[in-house]
Amino acid sequence: MSGIIQGFIEVKPIRFFLLHLALGFTAMVAWAEHTQVRLIPAADPVRPGDTVWMAVPLHMDAGWHTYWRNPGDSGMSTTIQWTLPPGVSAGEICWPLPEKIAEAGITTYVYKSDVTLLVRLTLAPDLNLGPLEVKARLSWLECNAQCVPGEASVTATLNVGSETRPAKDAAMVAACQKALPANGAAVAAAAWWETAGTNNSRALELQWNAAAGVTEADFYPDASDDFDIQGATEKIPGAPGKIQIRKQVKKSADAWPKEIRGLVVEQIGGVPQAFEVKLPVAQTPPAVPRTESSVAALVVPLTAPSLWKMLLYAFLGGLILNIMPCVLPVIALKILGFVGQAKDNPRRVRQLGIIYAAGVLVSFLTLAGLVIGVKAAGHSAGWGMQFGNPQFLVALTVLVTLVALNLFGLFEVNLGGQVMGAAGTLASKHGASGAFFNGVLATILATPCTAPFLGAALGFAFTQPAPLIVLVFLVVGLGLAAPYVVLSWLPGWLKFLPKSGAWMDRFKVAMGFPMLMTAVWLFSLTPSHYGNRSWWLALFLVLVAMAAWAYGEFIQRGGTRRGLAWLAVLALLTGGYFYVLEGQLRWRDTDSDAPATILPHDNAAGMDWQPWSAAAVTEARSAGHPVLVDFTADWCLTCQVNKRLAIEIPQVAARLRQLNAVSFVADYTRLPAAITAELNHYGRAGVPLVLVFPTDATRSAIVLPEVLTPGMVLHALARAGK
Repeated sequence: MSGIIQGFIEVKPIRFFLLHLALGFTAMVAWAEHTQVRLIPAADPVRPGDTVWMAVPLHMDAGWHTYWRNPGDSGMSTTIQWTLPPGVSAGEICWPLPEKIAEAGITTYVYKSDVTLLVRLTLAPDLNLGPLEVKARLSWLECNAQCVPGEASVTATLNVGSETRPAKDAAMVAACQKALPANGAAVAAAAWWETAGTNNSRALELQWNAAAGVTEADFYPDASDDFDIQGATEKIPGAPGKIQIRKQVKKSADAWPKEIRGLVVEQIGGVPQAFEVKLPVAQTPPAVPRTESSVAALVVPLTAPSLWKMLLYAFLGGLILNIMPCVLPVIALKILGFVGQAKDNPRRVRQLGIIYAAGVLVSFLTLAGLVIGVKAAGHSAGWGMQFGNPQFLVALTVLVTLVALNLFGLFEVNLGGQVMGAAGTLASKHGASGAFFNGVLATILATPCTAPFLGAALGFAFTQPAPLIVLVFLVVGLGLAAPYVVLSWLPGWLKFLPKSGAWMDRFKVAMGFPMLMTAVWLFSLTPSHYGNRSWWLALFLVLVAMAAWAYGEFIQRGGTRRGLAWLAVLALLTGGYFYVLEGQLRWRDTDSDAPATILPHDNAAGMDWQPWSAAAVTEARSAGHPVLVDFTADWCLTCQVNKRLAIEIPQVAARLRQLNAVSFVADYTRLPAAITAELNHYGRAGVPLVLVFPTDATRSAIVLPEVLTPGMVLHALARAGK
C-alpha cells in the first residue's frame, strides 16, 4: 500500500507535514522513476482559433501507481506546468475515472495501470502559420511498497495550418476522451445534510437516478482545504428508480460547505461509469425530483432510461422519419408502386411490403454493424456519420441523379441492362428488387435526419453493448417500414388511393423533381470537403445525364447506330471519371481550403455566431454570460429547418442581445471527435442538439428537443437569464 503514513493525524495541516516529511525521506532512498511520460496532440495541423486535445499518457511499471486529482488520505496528485508560445492557452486537466483503494482506514484514489490525462489547448485566431513548440513539466508521486516523487519535461510540435486535421494518434486520443466521466446532468443528482452536525462531523446524503442493472454506487469527491468527505460509503434505501448513499463530512473551516464536486460512480455488470457533478448542498432533502417544471415540456429527459422506453422512442422516431424531407421522395415512389399493383394482385403487394421492410432492416443492420465496428476500433460513432465521408457523398449524389433521370424517362433498363442504369431502374421498378432497393434508399436518405424521439433512442444505443445497439437499430427500422407493411397487408385501405391510369406516368415524372432536389441538396454538401473544386462534380453529373440520354434514346429506343451510341456512352463515362473525378475534382482527396466551420455571419437576424469549443463555453459562463450552442451539420436537414424557423430569427437574436448572451455554432459536418464526445455526454448520437446554458455557472444546461419552435428557444433563454 502506498500510504506511508499509517497512523496519520486527522488535522489536515499536520497530515500534509507528515506526508511531505515521509516523501522527503523516501526520495533520499530511491530516485529512480518508474513512470514514463509523453505528449501527444490529437490534430496535426491545427487551424488558428481552434481547440486541440493534448494527451499526456503516463506509463507505469508493473505494480506501481499514481494518483487522481484528489489523492485521498495520502498521496499527491499529478501536476502539469505548461510552457506555451504566445497565443496558445491550456485548460484544466481532464481526469479519467480512478480506482478507489481503502486499507487500514485510509482511502486513496489511484491509477494502477497506464493512464492518459487530457488537456485542451486553445489557439488564438491571429496565430501565424507554422510549427510551435509546446512544453510541459510534469510532477507526480509514484508508489509501490515505497513512494517516489517523479518529474519529467516533455515537448511536442504543434503545426498551425489552414485547417484542422486528425493526427496519426487521433483515434487513441478519441478513445481517451470517451473514457472521461460524462456530464452529470444525465443523473439529476442532489445532495443534502442529514443531520445538524456535531462538532466537526456531519452526515451528508446524495441521491441520483439509477441506471438499469447498477450493482454498486459511490461518490468520489474533489479535494478541498476546508473539509474532507470521508471514503466510507453507506448505501441506504431511496425512492424508486433512485440511488441514495450516505457520506460523512469533516470540516476544518468555520462553515460547512455549501457545494460539493466530484464523480458519481456506478458499477453495471462489473463495468464502472462516472458522471461529473457539482451540487449545492441543501439543508433538507428534496420533496420532489429536482427538475424545473416550467421547462419540463421542452427539455429532453436525460435520466437513466429504461430499455422499453428507449425501444418505444426508437419505434416512434423511425415512424416519424417517414414524413421527414429526407425520405419524402422515396415515399412517393413506394406509393406509386402500391397503386400500380394493388388492382390485379393484392397478394403480390403484401409480398412486396415484406420485401421493402427487409430492405430497411438489412440496411439498419448494416448501420448497426458499422457503429459497432467504429466503436471497437476506438473511434466515436455518430448518427449520419457516413455523410461526413466525401466519397460517400459523391457516390450518393450520382446515384440519386440517376434515379431522377430514370423517373424523367431518359432511359429504361431491365434487369439484364448495363450497370450504369441499374441503380436508377431499381428505384422505380415494381418488383422484388425495386421494393428491396427502395427500403435501402429510404434508410440511406433517412440518416441525415433526426426525428423527435429518435435522438434520445440513438444516444442511448450508442453507449450500449453490441446486442443492444443491434436491437435499437432494428426497432428504428421497424418504425420506418411499418406504414408500408400495414398498407400492404390491409388492401382495403388502398381504395382510398386513386385508381391506376395515365396519370401514373405523369406522376412518375413529377416525382423526378423532388428526387432531383435531393440530388441538388447532396451536391450542396460537397463544398465543405472539396471547396471550389466541387463544381467539377456538377460537370460530371452533366456527363452522366448525357450518357443516360444517349443510352435511352439511341440504344433502347433507337434502331440504328447502336455501336456508335455505345462508344459515346462509354467515352462520356470513362472520360468523365478519369478527367473530371480523378483529375480535376480529385474526389478521393479533400480540399485543405474547404471551410471547416459553419459561421453564418450573413444571417438575416444578425446573430453573432462564434466557433464552439468547450473551453470557449466555460470562459463565457465564467464571465457571467448565458450561452446558446447549436450543434449542427451541413447535411442535417432538421438542423437547417431549426436554424431557419426557430434560431436565426429576429426574436431570438433580440433576446440574446438583451441577455448579453454568447452564441456558439458546433459544426459536425466533418464529424470532429470533440463534438462527437460532447454529443455523447448529453445522451445524443448525432445532430441536431441545441443547448442553453444559464447565467449561473452552477446550473446545468437546458437540452432542447430535436425539432424546435421559436417558443421553445425563447422559453429556455428566459429561464437561462434568471
